[in-house]
Amino acid sequence: MATLLLIIIYVSFISLGLPDGMLGAAWPVMRLEFAVPLGSAGIISMIISLGTVVSSLFSAKLIKKFGTGMISLVSVFLTALALLLFSFAQSLYPLFLFAIPLGIGAGAIDSALNEYVAEHYEASHMNFLHSFWGIGALSGPVIMSLFLQKNGSWNSAYFLVAIIQFALTLALFFALPLWNHKSLQKKEQPNADIFKDEPKQKEPLKKVLTQRGVKGVLVSFMLYTGIEATMGLWGASYLKDSLFFSAERAALWTSLFYTGIMAGRFISGFLAMRLSSKKLLKIGTSLISLGSLFLLLSLIQSLPHEIALIGFILVGLGCAPVFPGMLHETPRRFGKEHAQSIMGFQMAVAYTSTTILPPLFGLIASFLGTWLLPFTIILYGFVLYILNKRSFRVFNTSA
Repeated sequence: MATLLLIIIYVSFISLGLPDGMLGAAWPVMRLEFAVPLGSAGIISMIISLGTVVSSLFSAKLIKKFGTGMISLVSVFLTALALLLFSFAQSLYPLFLFAIPLGIGAGAIDSALNEYVAEHYEASHMNFLHSFWGIGALSGPVIMSLFLQKNGSWNSAYFLVAIIQFALTLALFFALPLWNHKSLQKKEQPNADIFKDEPKQKEPLKKVLTQRGVKGVLVSFMLYTGIEATMGLWGASYLKDSLFFSAERAALWTSLFYTGIMAGRFISGFLAMRLSSKKLLKIGTSLISLGSLFLLLSLIQSLPHEIALIGFILVGLGCAPVFPGMLHETPRRFGKEHAQSIMGFQMAVAYTSTTILPPLFGLIASFLGTWLLPFTIILYGFVLYILNKRSFRVFNTSA
């Protein structure tokens, strides 16, 4: 029973990733069809992110009251409904409304499944679980590319993914009895001792921010999520508007970024058995910087624009170990008396960054152009690398 449920959870994470890259992949066509500014996608992205934040904040109480199985079922249904409504949209403004259930559904199931796997399965499953999110995230742009190439319809791609989500909703309905099966015993986690003696009351923001090195760590989280979200939302627009790719080709190439993340997380899962989080962080931030340089080189007229392919893959590979690596370092850096509070602030900063930075780039690019993308990723990646190096020195750990 435990294995069957784990399979359903893995499939659920694939479905969780499916919508994430679709808006960015479809936007070069959608904005022309709707006759709206480039930066309008940023508003949709912001609403989705806000919905994710709100549902994440209430997820613990909802899970306690209704159970993980029911929350997962309702979340996937909300996501499926939102995607179905997206597929019927004929103008921009309804998408603002449809983005609300999409964000709420994504945030609730993300929190619910992460917590459940942490409690009931071996820690190794967590790395691979997020790799399966990558499968979904790369599949979304691929599906979008296929439909754009076939009939130019982004609506049909959303409709197909909505049907997939409704099918998963049905599977989760029949799987409801599995969530409380007696074969699922709670497992002790490697860092459990760090949190079990934590005080019940949360530490105030001022006290958290006075901890040595915490501000640099929080900025690192902001920059990382800014890189991932900005690449995902604006990568296709960069390829179409600045490198003059066709819409379907731009959508397909966007999937390479998510392919890099997926492959990188699979590889990181195995490398973590031999290398420390510090080593993986150094490799990851270095690859992001290297990949962003290839993106910059793709702007040079004398070089083939296909060099951007290398950039998308390298940035994706670099992103793979950074987020889990920084989370894993938190207890080591700040100790058990502060780790849980700081972890909460890290996630809050990550969500805030996802809400603000991609729309901000879209607003600026609306006036100046998407050619700014490589420069933005270079800036974020370089500062992220420097901050992580500084953190190693602050906490007396070698890189």
